[in-house]
Amino acid sequence: MNPQSWSRFAAPFASRRRPISRRCFLRGSAVAMALPILESMSSPSARASHAAVPRRMFCICNNLGVLPRPFFPNEAGRDYTPSPYLKLLQEHRADFTVLSGVSHPNVDGGHPSDISFLTAAPHPASSSFRNSISLDQLVAERIGTLTRFPSLTLAVNGGRGLSWTRAGVAIPPEGQASGVFKQLFLRGTAAEIERQIRDLDTGRSILDVVSEQARDLRRNVGPRDRARLDQYYSAVRDLEHRLQESRGWANRPKPTVRANAPIDPASPAQYMAKLRVMYDLARLAFETDSTRAITLMLNSVGTPVVQIAGETITDSYHNLSHHGLAEEKLTQLTTIDEWHMKLLADLFKSLKFAREDDATLLDRTMVLYGSNLGDANSHSTTNLPTLFAGGGFRHGQHLAFNRERNYPLPNLFVSMLQRMGIEETGFGPSTGTMRGLEMD
Repeated sequence: MNPQSWSRFAAPFASRRRPISRRCFLRGSAVAMALPILESMSSPSARASHAAVPRRMFCICNNLGVLPRPFFPNEAGRDYTPSPYLKLLQEHRADFTVLSGVSHPNVDGGHPSDISFLTAAPHPASSSFRNSISLDQLVAERIGTLTRFPSLTLAVNGGRGLSWTRAGVAIPPEGQASGVFKQLFLRGTAAEIERQIRDLDTGRSILDVVSEQARDLRRNVGPRDRARLDQYYSAVRDLEHRLQESRGWANRPKPTVRANAPIDPASPAQYMAKLRVMYDLARLAFETDSTRAITLMLNSVGTPVVQIAGETITDSYHNLSHHGLAEEKLTQLTTIDEWHMKLLADLFKSLKFAREDDATLLDRTMVLYGSNLGDANSHSTTNLPTLFAGGGFRHGQHLAFNRERNYPLPNLFVSMLQRMGIEETGFGPSTGTMRGLEMD
């Protein structure tokens, strides 16, 4: 970039009176890297009035759910004793609500019910089934033009995603973290992008390409924005490192294992590593305001023997879910469930660490974690294990509804839509907003 071009690029940063565009990028010879949202990106009057506060949602479905007994607390309300699984989230207790006794009315059919997780369309296993619009796509229709991507549809270990258009057409999910990373951060011609990817493969960060601009930007913003940029740059480098490590497995020799326990580091067995990277990608997408609606399908049904460092897992995820109360299977499934909770705790922590204006990213982001199955062992679709975090609600409670005659989970979707500023009074078979859930 010549001096004249750089002067034009740097001019907005020279004075705090001139706000930086939210669509601003740091540009290198082959890439353009999105910036996180900074205080300098809004005018002083907008910062003072807190106008147009961005709201976001991240919807996650594990299509094999979790073991009910160690997940659900016994007591309702704010003074509940955390269950074994919720103890792993104890640091964030005030940031989430646990729900019991909720489900989608008339959504049945066992495993096929995952296609109705965000639509609540009835009888997904029937031959005449036609899906309806998913929660995230309704958000994309209403406010998708405010961001570069109206929505992101992600998946771990392939299969179908959670997103469906108004016409009931499935939106294919992105399952390759590197592909999503490319969409979010790499700009340029096809040849330039491929060259940058080769650089990343040899350990050269995007930040190396834009380092001079990044230093100049850091010098010309306030101390809070400098801290914000330092957090963001650290997160980008960390994600690049994880992606590089993950890609490296493809060229390593496969280990010799017993035929009945194949563990292939280059296969879907790297389930937890893939999940961690997807969580990191989602956070960075929200930090840059690249989108405000993300869905993530955790295709546990399509996952073989899960590889977890230091743990012994000997059977496929799906087979373990049909445990029949066998102690060995329950022990292994508990290990997997606990890792889900640990990674969710890491996600909450990272969203709380990132700040936007005077709030944390978690304050601005609703995280829905749940399943289409209440108990995978019996294929039941009632009493769905559900965690709802962040988004500016009063959390720290267990909302316990009737586990025999369930409360409609779509009521939560109505509350989420209204929190996004979308004035819907219903969604599918909802009966109103979520009872007991109040905005902060």
